[in-house]
Amino acid sequence: RLQEFVTVLVRDPRTQKEDSWHSYIDYEIFIHTNSMCFTRKTSCVRRRFREFVWLRQRLQSNAVLIQLPELPSKTPFFNMNNPHHVDHRRQGLQEFLEKILQDALLLSDSRLHLFLQTQLSPEDMEACVSGQTKYSVADAIHKFASLNRRFPVEDEERKKGKNDVDSDSESSSSRLGPSDDSISCACKASPASEES
Repeated sequence: RLQEFVTVLVRDPRTQKEDSWHSYIDYEIFIHTNSMCFTRKTSCVRRRFREFVWLRQRLQSNAVLIQLPELPSKTPFFNMNNPHHVDHRRQGLQEFLEKILQDALLLSDSRLHLFLQTQLSPEDMEACVSGQTKYSVADAIHKFASLNRRFPVEDEERKKGKNDVDSDSESSSSRLGPSDDSISCACKASPASEES
């Protein structure tokens, strides 16, 4: 029997404007797994720091006896325009998710799955988990996946022609500056290892 794995990448930080005064950064969460716990084996969502804080509070209130890993600290000096700050937070968020995904009890929490595999807001996730929505957790994940047909990547590349896909990833990452290399290496780990 195959060893179960869950790969999680937190990558591609982007600045989103809320209104004329406020912006925030959200991060892409990419999941690839063969775990029976997951409804979808691959998924891609975008989440902001505030939503990670919500997730951690919710998981902690459900799993009182578990000491949850910390999120990167919410520093008053966090600067969205500083690639080092952004990448440091991105790494912290990824480590947080990696640790959580190793815990069977936390993996059984539906909120975690909605957080990782849908774009529902915290309020909607809460409503779904407590049975106040017409859709179940599995429905929400399937519906999101069918709306967000980014997988599998091979199919998409074949349909669009490879150039579009490359230029997409270039434009989204070029704003990050030098620290971007660590991100693109992580994503392209498998093809790179074949070249050497």
